[in-house]
Amino acid sequence: MTSGTPGTPGNPDGAGASDPAETGSASAAGAAAAVSANGSAVSSAGGPRRRPPTVTTGTARPEGGGRAAPGDAPAPARQWPLLTVLGLAGLGLLVVGTDPFAQAFRIGAILIGAALLVGAAMRRVLPSVGMLAVRSRFTDMITYGVMGGLIVLLALMVQPEPWLRIPFLEDILHLTVT
Repeated sequence: MTSGTPGTPGNPDGAGASDPAETGSASAAGAAAAVSANGSAVSSAGGPRRRPPTVTTGTARPEGGGRAAPGDAPAPARQWPLLTVLGLAGLGLLVVGTDPFAQAFRIGAILIGAALLVGAAMRRVLPSVGMLAVRSRFTDMITYGVMGGLIVLLALMVQPEPWLRIPFLEDILHLTVT
């Protein structure tokens, strides 16, 4: 292999070869960089010009991912939607963890599910929710809403003495267990 042949170590595409016969294009030897018929750049040696590798310097913010309060407000005020959801979920975890009354597990789980449902509602209604915006608005709403709804539904159906009975689910359970 010659130094201008594609695949040569140190010169994989043949760009920069001094001998036009090595690249197979004698007519492009003295020409400056030109554009080929298909629109790609061509080097003075006739081979395709290498473009610098693209490096990702950042990630685009999700829509609605801007500040929820003016920039001169303190940090907690700028992230009030996220803090609201986290506070409600933390309250639910506190109720479950301390078990201060009967049915505390059920009430705490409902609070956790309600926190996610509040997050879904805020993601839908507010134009900017700060760090509560993780993905696109639609994906966040569906994710928060489905997970919150399932947590609330399961909290209402937990045994013993469920607050919500769904007969067809009980029938499916009896068919699979017995």
